[in-house]
Amino acid sequence: MLTNDQLDRWDRENFFHPSTHLAQHARGESPTRIIKTANGVYIEDRDGNRMLDAFAGLYCVNVGYGRPEIAEAIAEQAKELAYYHAYVGHGTEASITLAQMVMERAPAGMSKVYFGLSGSDANETNIKLIWYYNNIRGLPEKKKIISRWRGYHGSGVMTGSLTGLAAFHNKFDLPRAPIVHTEAPYYFRRPEGINSEAEFTAHCVAELEALIEREGADTIAAFIGEPVLGTGGIVPPPAGYWEAIQKVLQKHDILLVADEVVTGFGRLGTMFGSDHYGIKPDLITIAKGLTSAYAPLSGSIVGDKMWKVLEQGTDENGPIGHGWTYSAHPIGAAAGIANLKLIDSLGLVGNAGKTGAYLNAAMKDALGDHPNVGDVRGEGMLCAVEFVHDRDGRKFFDADEKVGAKLAAALLAEGVIARAMPQGDILGFAPPLCLSQAEADMVVDATAKAVKATLG
Repeated sequence: MLTNDQLDRWDRENFFHPSTHLAQHARGESPTRIIKTANGVYIEDRDGNRMLDAFAGLYCVNVGYGRPEIAEAIAEQAKELAYYHAYVGHGTEASITLAQMVMERAPAGMSKVYFGLSGSDANETNIKLIWYYNNIRGLPEKKKIISRWRGYHGSGVMTGSLTGLAAFHNKFDLPRAPIVHTEAPYYFRRPEGINSEAEFTAHCVAELEALIEREGADTIAAFIGEPVLGTGGIVPPPAGYWEAIQKVLQKHDILLVADEVVTGFGRLGTMFGSDHYGIKPDLITIAKGLTSAYAPLSGSIVGDKMWKVLEQGTDENGPIGHGWTYSAHPIGAAAGIANLKLIDSLGLVGNAGKTGAYLNAAMKDALGDHPNVGDVRGEGMLCAVEFVHDRDGRKFFDADEKVGAKLAAALLAEGVIARAMPQGDILGFAPPLCLSQAEADMVVDATAKAVKATLG
C-alpha cells in the first residue's frame, strides 16, 4: 500500500469519514482504503487488491457493480436535463416514470411516492407526515412514535432517535422525545425462560402492550420497524411476529411504518419485505435498492388512508410545507428507472430468494457446529453469523476482545468483505442480488477459513 503518497495525506488531512475512529484515522493508525473500480460482485482498490463484496457496499448495490445500462441512463439524463425541482407540481419525465414504476411494484393499499435522497431523510419525511396527519385529524396529542431497540432508521436528530443502537445515541443527546423504544424481535438474545419462537413473539407483544398502556394509546401515533432487523444484527423476526404486532397497532389506531431501505426491491426474494411477511403498512421507507446506489435517491410511499388526510390538510391549510431541494432529482430518477428494469430483466428477485437460501444453508452447514458460533440466521440475500464465548449458555465475548472486528479483518485477508455488526460479535452478509452459487461458496469457504484462523 502507498501509505505516504499525496492522496493518502489529503485523505487524512481533509476528509471527515462517517462511522470512523477519527483520531486513529488522522494519526495514520488505520488504513485508508481507496476503491478504484468494481464489476459484478467484486471491487478493486488502487493497489490492485480485488475483493468479493459480500455486503454490496452498505446493503445497496443490489444489481452489482459496473452495469453500463445505469451509467448510460445517468449520462443521458445529465446531458438532457441535469436538474429541475419538484416543487409546486413540477416534474420530469424521469421522476414521473419512476414514480409510476415504484407504485406498480408497491404492496396493495399504497397511494403515492415522495422522493428524497437518503433513507434518513425519507424517515424524517415520514415523521413529519405522521404528525401532520394527526393534526389534521384533530389529534394533536397523538405524536409519539414507537421504534425498537437495535432498529436502524437513520442518523439525523429524529431518525437517529428512532434508531435503537447505542453508537448512534452516545454523546449526541439522543434519543429525543417523542420517540420511545420497545423490545427487539431478536430470538437468539431472548430473556431466560423463553424456549420457543411462539413464546418470544408473545413476550414481544406483551412488552408492546405494556408500553402503550404506560404511555397512553391516545399519545402514540406510529410504530416503525424493519421487516428484518438490519444493522442491529440481521435478524429475521420470530414466527408470527408481524401478524401479532399488527393486531395490537390496529386496536390502538397506531400507524405502521415499514422501513424497507434494506429489504425493498428484492433482497428477501420478494419485491418488498412487506410482501414477504404479510405487513400492511401505512408508510414505506425506500432507498438503497431503488437505484442500487448508482445515484442517491430515497422515497416515502404513502398509503391510501394517510393520503386522503394529507389532501384534506392542503384543502384546509394550503400547500404542504415540506420539501427538499433535491427531491425527485432527475439523475437519481433516471438511475432508478434503469435499475428497476435490470432487476426485472435479470430475474434478481428470484435469484435473491434462491441463491440467498443456498448461501444461508451452506453457511449453517459450514459453521453451525462450531463451538463459538451461537447462531447462523438469515432470510433471502441476508445472512449473519453470531459468535459467542459459550454457545450452550448463550454467553457472549467481552466487547473489549473485538472478536467481530477481528473476524471481519481475517475474512478481508481471504478476499471477502463482510460487516462486523454493532453491539455484538456478528458477521453480516448482504451480497449483491446477482451473486451466483459459485460465489456464495467462495463467501462461505473464506468465512470458514477466517473463523478457523481467529477462533480455531
